[in-house]
Amino acid sequence: MKKQNEYYPDKEYNGLIYAKEDLNFKDFEGCVFNNCNFSACFFVAVTFIDCAFNDCIFNEAKINYAAFRTAAFNRCEIKDVNFAMCDKLIFEIEFNDCILDFSKFYGLKLKGTFFTNCSLIAVDFMAADLTNVVFYNCDLYRSEFAKAIANKADFKTSRNYTIDPSKTKLKKAVFSLNEVKGLLFKHDVIVT
Repeated sequence: MKKQNEYYPDKEYNGLIYAKEDLNFKDFEGCVFNNCNFSACFFVAVTFIDCAFNDCIFNEAKINYAAFRTAAFNRCEIKDVNFAMCDKLIFEIEFNDCILDFSKFYGLKLKGTFFTNCSLIAVDFMAADLTNVVFYNCDLYRSEFAKAIANKADFKTSRNYTIDPSKTKLKKAVFSLNEVKGLLFKHDVIVT
């Protein structure tokens, strides 16, 4: 018999440090997490619906069995986290002023996601659907976009990206003239 998840609606959590299994088999809806640390967590059957995470730390958290159904991350540190194994049903997230360095979004459908003022250094976006994604003022140094669909994605205020147009779908994607060199890197061309 399947274990029934505990349900937590409309609660606020402040300054908590979660242990490995503290959140397992729990559903959170309309909850706000402030200054919480999830780094030790190994999520199993955890669902977040309409939740906000403010100033939280997720570094190296194992979120393989978590569902994020409309979640906002604000000023969070989320280094080396693999989102690729999250529940894909209604996977809707946004990131504001976050550090996501070395995280993975491999193969995820991120259509219309907003990354605002984020550090996305060496992030894996390979084979992800980035249609209509907005990268607003983001650092994309060494992020990987091979086999991604980035049609209509907005990169115009972001920097340090290197994207191979022969390996990434970029139809109607928007780039700034200053950073267009990131599309020409493999041709060994100098743009001044």
